[in-house]
Amino acid sequence: MQISELAAKTGVSVHALRHYEKLGLLAPARSASGYRSYTEAMRREVVFIAMSRAIGFSLKAIADRLPAYRSGRLSPQDMVDAMQERVADIDAQVTQLQTQRRTVVSHIAWMKKQQRQQQAKQAQRLAAQQSGQIKPDWSGVKTRGAAPPHSSTPRKATP
Repeated sequence: MQISELAAKTGVSVHALRHYEKLGLLAPARSASGYRSYTEAMRREVVFIAMSRAIGFSLKAIADRLPAYRSGRLSPQDMVDAMQERVADIDAQVTQLQTQRRTVVSHIAWMKKQQRQQQAKQAQRLAAQQSGQIKPDWSGVKTRGAAPPHSSTPRKATP
């Protein structure tokens, strides 16, 4: 069968099939015109690869098991053992992500507290300015054409 037929039968994209071939996972025969030719056994291999990818096995791990699968030496117990290892890996990732999530939530709480404190200080400063308790600090404000307040030089008239 040709690559498009294999893709249709397995649900694996033509692009992925070509990638698997490039990595050495598949080795289809070539016709005289250069078309790839896949056997029924290769269809089963593609299904094995796709199912292994779906549960999170890396292409390297699949490549390591593929020869045993092809030769019939990969027992159900071998696959159960490999899947149990995968479950343990997933559990470790979940634990790591939960820890990371707690850290992010903690940082959010700290940032919100800082923001509330800053807003409270700004509100206090504004209230004090409005009540006349503090005069606004205009020292950093430059006005167009105005001489600095401490200068004794008369201002030039602006047209």
